[in-house]
Amino acid sequence: MKMSDSKEIAAPPAEVYAALLNPEVLKACVPGAQEVNGSVEEGFEASVTQKVGPVKATFKGQVTLSDLIEDEKLTITGEGKGGAAGFAKGGAVVSLAPSETGTLLSYEVEAKVGGKLAQLGSRIIDGFAKKMADQFFVNLQTHLAPEEAEADEEEGGEKKGWFKKITGS
Repeated sequence: MKMSDSKEIAAPPAEVYAALLNPEVLKACVPGAQEVNGSVEEGFEASVTQKVGPVKATFKGQVTLSDLIEDEKLTITGEGKGGAAGFAKGGAVVSLAPSETGTLLSYEVEAKVGGKLAQLGSRIIDGFAKKMADQFFVNLQTHLAPEEAEADEEEGGEKKGWFKKITGS
C-alpha cells in the first residue's frame, strides 16, 4: 500500500518537528496508542490497539527515526506484530515547509500487512490507513494549537452526514 498527502498545521516547522520526535506527543496523537517509550537515538517501542474491519488487535512494535534534517524532514520506519491478526510494517518520509498559516507537512507512506489483516482486502486497509493518518493530524493540530482546532470546528458548524453532503439539504 502506498499513500501520500499534505496537511496544514498551525504551528511553526520547529514546533511540529519537535512534536514528531516526542514520545509523549506521539502517544497523545496516534489513534489507539497505549504506550510509546524510547528516544530518537534508540528508537521507540509502541503498543497500539486498533480495530480494522472485524479484526481487533493490539500491535506491539518498533519505530525508528532516520534521515533527520532539523525542522525540515525525517524518515519513520516501523514494524508491529498483532498476534493472530497479523503484522504491519512500513515507512514514511515526512517533509516540513513553512507556510502562511504555519507548516505544510507532506508525507509519503509505504506499508505492508500480513495475516488476517491482509485477507480483509486493499480497499478496507487503504481506507483504514487514510482514516488513521487523518486522525493523527487532527490530534497533532489539537495538541500544537488547540485554539486553531476549535476555530476550525466552529467554522464548520454542524457536521453533515453523507446524505446532506450529496443533496445539500
